[in-house]
This record gives sequence, C-alpha cells and structure tokens, in this order.
Amino acid sequence: MDPVKEKKTLVLGASLNSDRYSNMAVRKLRYAGFPVVAVGQREGEISGVYVEKPYPPFTGVHTVTLYMGAKNLRQFHDYILELHPERVIFNPGSESPELAEKLGEAGIEVVYGCTLVMIANGEY
Repeated sequence: MDPVKEKKTLVLGASLNSDRYSNMAVRKLRYAGFPVVAVGQREGEISGVYVEKPYPPFTGVHTVTLYMGAKNLRQFHDYILELHPERVIFNPGSESPELAEKLGEAGIEVVYGCTLVMIANGEY
C-alpha cells in the first residue's frame, strides 16, 4: 500500500484565510496526495477539503497537525486522545507541554516541527 495514503491527517485549527499557515498546510498536504480532514472555527472549504467545526468523529487519523496556541488547544486534549493518532505535530506557536505529556503517556509520538517544511523536505 502507498505509505502516503496511510497518513490521513487532521489539520486542527484550519483557517479559511489562504494567507494562514493552516490553510497552506491543507493545500500542500492535498497536493502531496495525503488524505486530509480539517477542523476550524468556521465551516467552509479549502481545496476540496471541508473544514468542520469541533469535534467531528473522524476515524483512521494517522497524524494530527496543530495550528492553535496552548490556551485554545486545551479544549481539544481529550478529542485528540480519543482519535488515537500515531503522531501529533506541534507547529511553531502551538507548543503545549501539558498536551505533549498526555500524548507521551498514551504512546503517541510527539513532533515539534513545521508541517510545511516536513512536506517540502520529504520528511512528512
């Protein structure tokens, strides 16, 4: 099986504003062939990906990539853990030691990096 197709990604904090990094991440992930789902404050569409409001019951999520600060992220801790992703990427500005600790205890890989750079470098 194609490893790309196995890495369904949730972009958490997706913005409909095309200038935002979360929006760019949705587009770059789609362009690279990754299956993408998105959650944001406003519903809408980014390059064929429907942005849903919190807390849709997604299944098969391999990676959650975060685009919100620790304060706003707190409400999503349990939601992320319930998705049982294999890894969570803390993009710059989204760092949360509290969530990272919970993820580690649950056996979920914690990555501090930039999704856009990881895709560009073939490290995603």
